[in-house]
Amino acid sequence: MPDRVYKKVELTGASPKSIEDAVQTALKRAGKTVRQMRWFEVTEIRGAIDGAEVTQWQVTLKVGFTLED
Repeated sequence: MPDRVYKKVELTGASPKSIEDAVQTALKRAGKTVRQMRWFEVTEIRGAIDGAEVTQWQVTLKVGFTLED
C-alpha cells in the first residue's frame, strides 16, 4: 500500500431539516471541486431559532482528502 498524505478543509453546511442534511449539503457542494474526499469530523453544531422553533441547523466539519500526485 503506498504512503498517503491527507489535507483537511473546513466547511459549514446549513439546512432547515436536520443536522445530517446540513452535513450532506456541505459534502455534496464540496464534492463538486474537491476530489478524493475520505472522511469528515464534526467540530461544531449550532442552529438558528425563531421564538422556540429551530429554523436552521448549521454544522461545521473538517473534511480530509487524499492529495494527488
